[in-house]
Amino acid sequence: MYYSTEIKKFYSTIFILTLYALTANAQTKGTLKGKITDEKNNVLAGASVILEPDHSVAISDKNGSFELNHLYTGTYTLKVTAVGFSSYTIETEINSTNKPISIKLHTAENGLDEVNISTGHHNPDNLIDMVNSIMPSTIITRKTIEQMGSRRLDEVLKEQTGLAIVSDIGSGNRAVGLQMQGFDSGYTMIMIDGQPMVGRNSGNFDLSRITVSNIERIEIIKGASSCLYGSEALAGVVNIVTRKNITQPQGLAALRYGSYNLVDATLEGETPFAGKKGSAYLSANYYRTDGFNANPYLKEGKTAPPFDSYSLQGRGRYMLNEISTLNFNGRYTTRHSVNELNYGVRPSTDVLDERDLNGSLSLNNNFRNGLRLKTQYYLTRYQTEQDITDLNSGALIPGNRFTQYLHRAEVQATQELARNLNLTGGIGGAYEHLNDVSYRGSKDMSNYFAYFQADWKPTAKIGITGGARYDYHDKYGSKVNPSIGFRYTPIKDLTFKAAIGTGFKTPNFQQLYLVFTNLQTGYTVLGAEEFSREIQILKDAGQISSVWPIASRVGQLKPERSVSYSTGFTLTAIKSLKLDVNVFYNDIKNFINSEQVATKTSGQQIFSYVNIARAYLTGTEISLNWNATRSLNINAGYQLLYAIDRGVVDSIKTGQGLYGQIYDTDKNVMRRSVRPDYFGMANRSRHMANIKFTYEHEKSGLTGSFRVNYRSKYGFMEANRANNFIDKYDTFVRSFFLFNASVQKTFYNKHLSVQLTADNLFDYRDQLMPAQQGRTIVGGITWKFFKDQP
Repeated sequence: MYYSTEIKKFYSTIFILTLYALTANAQTKGTLKGKITDEKNNVLAGASVILEPDHSVAISDKNGSFELNHLYTGTYTLKVTAVGFSSYTIETEINSTNKPISIKLHTAENGLDEVNISTGHHNPDNLIDMVNSIMPSTIITRKTIEQMGSRRLDEVLKEQTGLAIVSDIGSGNRAVGLQMQGFDSGYTMIMIDGQPMVGRNSGNFDLSRITVSNIERIEIIKGASSCLYGSEALAGVVNIVTRKNITQPQGLAALRYGSYNLVDATLEGETPFAGKKGSAYLSANYYRTDGFNANPYLKEGKTAPPFDSYSLQGRGRYMLNEISTLNFNGRYTTRHSVNELNYGVRPSTDVLDERDLNGSLSLNNNFRNGLRLKTQYYLTRYQTEQDITDLNSGALIPGNRFTQYLHRAEVQATQELARNLNLTGGIGGAYEHLNDVSYRGSKDMSNYFAYFQADWKPTAKIGITGGARYDYHDKYGSKVNPSIGFRYTPIKDLTFKAAIGTGFKTPNFQQLYLVFTNLQTGYTVLGAEEFSREIQILKDAGQISSVWPIASRVGQLKPERSVSYSTGFTLTAIKSLKLDVNVFYNDIKNFINSEQVATKTSGQQIFSYVNIARAYLTGTEISLNWNATRSLNINAGYQLLYAIDRGVVDSIKTGQGLYGQIYDTDKNVMRRSVRPDYFGMANRSRHMANIKFTYEHEKSGLTGSFRVNYRSKYGFMEANRANNFIDKYDTFVRSFFLFNASVQKTFYNKHLSVQLTADNLFDYRDQLMPAQQGRTIVGGITWKFFKDQP
């Protein structure tokens, strides 16, 4: 009897599922097929075809053909993009009698600067489709970068929703890093064409060392994408994409000059060869600035130091046969900076030289059975040398010497197993070598990894992306990190997204091995592995006045582990108005944080690194995009953020531990801490917002933008008696607004353009923000070399 009941249940379930499937199939009405060619009717392979709002994507094959199936009837927006061609957008009706369509793309008339890439662009050199990730993503096109008038990568990113450029004063006045959803700079992977960059001597990756003159677009993925990108991507990924397919010879010469004797000069050239089987690109950039001083107590020198920078970049592609393409990328950058410092006590000269080399070689194979394979080797070398001269004595004080190598080899593969199922996988390894005078001997690390991701669309309305990454670290062992995301489009103009992923981040070289004393201000930083020996040496020398209780927690650092949750929706309320809402929550175990652990007899501080047992970063991001008219676009964004150490909260609740007491400066007494006393982790604003007005008048060639960015106050450092957390009696950076504007006009069929840019219009300054320049006015002129279309 029991089995009979179970069998009935089984067949009932099968019947219901079959009925559901039949119903679903009955609702699936349409197919869209087509062929893509250029003006000369040559077929275009690799073009990206996107059907909105359900995000269906297809890539044209070697015959230029594409096909999208299982589509509900209705009206859609069809977008077609290909590098080197103007994008193509039409409204199209999907029904059961659709005939194949023909699409002709036209070569981009404006060559180098207006390859306008939509959010669904396919990157032929990276088989991982970052843009179509279920995680929140943003694309900054080259056109947008030019409308902003930005010159360095940090200037572009600081105006994006959910991103903040922060100064790490403890790491020196040149340390400018990226904060994403409350994570520090060390948690965001910076890549060029899918390859990671190195050079995090202080933990921060200095974004100001990257010029934007040769960037085609910037892809930003936020959240738990670490299953594909590794341990440095707990916060997300910033991928800088450079230009690839080149269809005609063209070039560019640009010169800008402005405040602080800023000079930005660029030469670019590119050409196809061997009957367009190959292409070559070369770019050179020179950039200099006199720097800026935000500190009124600094008698000489700059808080944002002066520097000269040279960048040389080249790329080449050659199609070996119908299946295989060989690619080469190379980039070399130097920066030389001399800064005179005088706080009235110990004047000095600080000289810094940096050299940054990146190169990669890859072989792409597109087999006839649909399998795509990429085999690549990547090398990067970052070197910096810093010397300080005491101007009182004339003595040369050897500063930092730092060289870092990264060798990385990887094989990626992707194949569409069925019309609604696509698999991507990879395997590889990386070896990292570092030599720093602040370390005891050279250090090495290596890790090996494998990953896969499946993108499945069971119905036209539902998309599922799941994957996992296996990492093996030679010091911290192995870890598997899974992730999964869902996309649901119940109606044409509304899409819901949700994703969960785990992360695994090992301590870096600095956190483990650094032994560093700032010769100008006297503070010392000790890596966790070196702490016991070095603190004993200082004790024996009579240089230690007190060791704080938290020093007992300094020991062998554990890797950080995190679980990230993300959910939100995209709503196209009307055709011209789009709303994106995302809520995120990152739960972190063994969060690595720098803490003051001792005081010298001179009163100067000693820092080291400890694990915070539990912490979380949570908040929401809201962005609104409105095409008010054909010429005017308004884009606004807001982020709410809470960055909380659970240990502080628990200690306050119980009144026990390091955080149970607080010094009340109003009443001049110690009292028990209460929850409102705790502001959250330092250097993080509760509120950030931005709004951008962009104007573009195609007929007159006039474009411009006006942008406003807001950041609420954030904790800077403890000012009352140390209790190891930021409270209302401590020092804060005030809330502030920054106003920026840019205008550009083109002439002579877009060969000539002139531009005027004004950053920080109202000259906002704060000595606690040393990298924030005052009002900066820059004028520029650009001439583009390309063949006019008949």
